[in-house]
Amino acid sequence: MSSAKKRVIISACILGEYCRYDGKTKKISAVEEAYRGWEIIPFCPEAPLFGTPRERINVVDVNGEHRIITDETNVDVTKKLREEIERFCKEHPHADAIVLKSKSPSCGYGTTPILDKDKNELAKGNGIAADIFNLFYKNVQIQDENQFISE
Repeated sequence: MSSAKKRVIISACILGEYCRYDGKTKKISAVEEAYRGWEIIPFCPEAPLFGTPRERINVVDVNGEHRIITDETNVDVTKKLREEIERFCKEHPHADAIVLKSKSPSCGYGTTPILDKDKNELAKGNGIAADIFNLFYKNVQIQDENQFISE
């Protein structure tokens, strides 16, 4: 019988890290409490690449493809983010659970606004990390912090 702890990947801002684009956190103690005794792996692909605070990014539909575009300068950062997320997956190949930040262009899971080039919302979808995690961590349940918040 293995004594290895179960591993959970959690968006770093939910764990209380000040890594959001606005320099703030979205700490939700209930998430960390739910995984007490697990190995918690914090995840934020944006902060190491772009610093904190930083320009907001959006998921933009460009000719049917979801691209990650900076809000004010309109720079496509999709490739950089994809490489950072894939590097993270290789460093952490095993996870038993994943909790991501809803509505985030990186981490949102079915809750992220997908915009057109004029920044009008077309639909809700996944952030870039949620899409990559779906492929990489095939049999792992992905949820967001909303499952841990009691109304």
